[in-house]
Amino acid sequence: MSQIICVPSSRDVADAILDFEIPAKKPWSHLVRQGQTLRIVDSYGQQSVDTLFYCAADFSERYSANDTLREQGSAYVVAGTALISNEGRVMARVTANTGGAHDTSAGACSCESNTVRFGHHVKYQHACRENFVIEVTKHGLSKRDVVPNINFFMNVPVTPGGDLAIVDGESKPGDYVELVAEMDLLCVISNCPQINNPCNGFHPTPVRVLIWDAPEA
Repeated sequence: MSQIICVPSSRDVADAILDFEIPAKKPWSHLVRQGQTLRIVDSYGQQSVDTLFYCAADFSERYSANDTLREQGSAYVVAGTALISNEGRVMARVTANTGGAHDTSAGACSCESNTVRFGHHVKYQHACRENFVIEVTKHGLSKRDVVPNINFFMNVPVTPGGDLAIVDGESKPGDYVELVAEMDLLCVISNCPQINNPCNGFHPTPVRVLIWDAPEA
C-alpha cells in the first residue's frame, strides 16, 4: 500500500508549454522531449486514459508492460515507477501521482474484444485499439505497432483466483499523474470510449494533458 500513497506535484500550470483538452472518446499524440514533464489529468474522475510511448528516434523501441512490471516487481504503475522499453531502457519515470495505482495488464479495448465480452450488438462501437491505430498511422506506424499499454486511472484489481477485474474507477475529478521523459518520446493516448464496463463510469469524459519544459541547469 505504501507504493500508492499520494505524491502531489508543485508545478505551476501557468508555466506549462502545452495545455490541451483531449475530447471524450478521442485519440491524441505529441512529442515529449527528454527532461520534459507530462501531466495527464482525469478532469472529471473515473476516466481511463490508455497510453503508449515510443522512442522518438526509433519507433521500434516502445513501452513494454512486461519489462516494466518485472523490473519493479509490482502489478501496477505508481509514483516512482520507471517505464521500461522493449530494449530494457528507461523511457520515463512517474514523479507525481494522485490517481492511485494504474493498470498496465488489461490492455486496450477493441471492437473484437467488446463483441466477445458484451455481445454482437456492440461490434461497431468505437474502441481504444481503433483510436491507437488512427493515431499511430499519423506517424508512419501501423496496427502491428500497437502494443500492450498503460491504462492510467483504470482500477483493475487482481482477484484471489488470479483474474483481472475491471471495476469502478477510484480517481477523483482533477486527479493526475506526472511523468518525466528520460528520452525523446512519442506519447500516444486513447481517451477510452468504453461504455460497456465501469472503467469510465459508463460515461466517457474529456481529459487534460500538460507539458512543462525541463528546468534550466
